[in-house]
Amino acid sequence: EVLLVESGGGSVQAGGSLRLSCTSSTYISCIYDMSWYRQAPGKEHEFVSLIDSKGRTSYADSVKDRFTIYRGNAKIRVYLQMNNLEPEDTAMYSCHLSCTDGSYKAWGQGTQVTVSS
Repeated sequence: EVLLVESGGGSVQAGGSLRLSCTSSTYISCIYDMSWYRQAPGKEHEFVSLIDSKGRTSYADSVKDRFTIYRGNAKIRVYLQMNNLEPEDTAMYSCHLSCTDGSYKAWGQGTQVTVSS
């Protein structure tokens, strides 16, 4: 089982920045994509960003041009750089790993991001 651990969440004022990290020390043999999702209280679970095994990225329209996803060099590691944060970005952010052959998926526990106006 792959254990994903997120960090980097916190409380910031609107316009501020945070960098979320998602790491795992577990070895996994498949080719995998990694993504970030978020869920605000009373709202649906929402896709934020994805980076595939080839480094191609995609973003939700609401975060495009403000957030950047990228992989780290070591093992399973992905980052989400969040700039110009807005109160609407307040949510629990979780990372997700998905093997491209469909053999395995994993979720982290999440890290809370709170943006005040």
